Amino acid sequence: MSILPPGLRPAPPRLESPEPRSVPGERRAVVPSVSSERRRVVPSGSRERRVGRFGRVLVRLSPADRQVLGLYLLTRISLWITAHGARWLFPRASDTRDAGPVLAPFQRWDANHYLHIARDGYFPADAGPWVSGWDNREAFFPGFPLLLRAVHTIVPSWTGAGLLISFVAGAVAVLALARIARSYVPEDVDGRRTVLFFLLSPCAVFLAVGYTEALFLAFALPAWLAAQRCHWALACTLTALATTVRVSGLFLAAAIAVLFALSARSGKAGSGRAGSGMGRGGEAGSQQAWSSAGWLALPALPPAAYSWYLHNRTGDWMAWKHAQERGWYREFHAPWEAWANTWNAAFDAVHTTGYAAMFQAELAAMAVGVALVAVLVRRRRRPEAVYVALSLWALGTSYWYTSIPRATLLWWPLWIGLAALSLRRPWFRTAYLCVAVPVTALVALAFLTGRWAG
Repeated sequence: MSILPPGLRPAPPRLESPEPRSVPGERRAVVPSVSSERRRVVPSGSRERRVGRFGRVLVRLSPADRQVLGLYLLTRISLWITAHGARWLFPRASDTRDAGPVLAPFQRWDANHYLHIARDGYFPADAGPWVSGWDNREAFFPGFPLLLRAVHTIVPSWTGAGLLISFVAGAVAVLALARIARSYVPEDVDGRRTVLFFLLSPCAVFLAVGYTEALFLAFALPAWLAAQRCHWALACTLTALATTVRVSGLFLAAAIAVLFALSARSGKAGSGRAGSGMGRGGEAGSQQAWSSAGWLALPALPPAAYSWYLHNRTGDWMAWKHAQERGWYREFHAPWEAWANTWNAAFDAVHTTGYAAMFQAELAAMAVGVALVAVLVRRRRRPEAVYVALSLWALGTSYWYTSIPRATLLWWPLWIGLAALSLRRPWFRTAYLCVAVPVTALVALAFLTGRWAG
């Protein structure tokens, strides 16, 4: 019987290759040993010099990570092909002779707001909400514009800088999503099934353009992964970075606070590893857990700092919220009023067909979100339910629904749940792909050709 503690096992004995027997009259080939071959071909230190920083990162990735990144790259290539074809085949005017700049399809709507903030600041030439025709740019949090301005010092094109941010951030996000999925659904051994559902979701185009979804997820998903492992300092630091990008970071902070409370009550929150037992014992473990509670306040600091900045410039602590109300009708309405207004906009022929289709998509996304919250509550996934429910409340209490389909990208429990369902019901994967792929292509074309939101 081994006397080593669980998890520690003696290393297996090293197996030496047997010497081949010599045959009389046969010349034996000289085969150097592995160690001597390594010393001869790769002298000490030369491999590290030849393999660059990027190569060392790839070496550290597991085979599962590489498969996920391969899938991510393939979907990026397909989207770039779509963007190139959209320039030539679907111009806004039928008599167009010039397809326009290569990156033009990606620089639309909110991407222009982020560009203007990064280039000119929030209040250029003392302009602001007191000026007629103001673009309400203070509605957008500063995380993405600040990073865009930094990357632009290296990448001359503003659009190219935004695409680079989303490309790198998206890669980080899918790696974290795959690892979270493996913790929820062990049958998804490498997380590729979940990542496939995510990357082929209807609004996946927004992960590749100069929008905030990819960057937010690059902070939020690793934060959730750290919180699952009870690394609260790291989780809250990453969540604070997420709150610099989107107000949704506060919803993530609330979910992590619920997860912390549940873990602390069971004595696991201070153990540094989710599901590792009581740590130092019931009462001692609980005391150790609550000693980390101060980190939970960290995610509130970036929004507070931004509100303080806006107050200094406008005299309004909630200037970002009031900008959303002026520009996007986000003043508070009861949920049933918001549903009725959106329904009328979708089906009462009061808008053009393009706008009506967008409102129909908003209704469908809201229905999916409500169903997701119900499933999470039923399965006692309280932290995830809090996160999605707060998102639905924020988006579902405006005059009418806006940007809920894009928000589905941020609901990682949805994509994990769909992957789990497809493992129990194999036909579901085929059904999902048959429906999602054409919808994804249509949404991508609508955005890339300038027809999104009508």
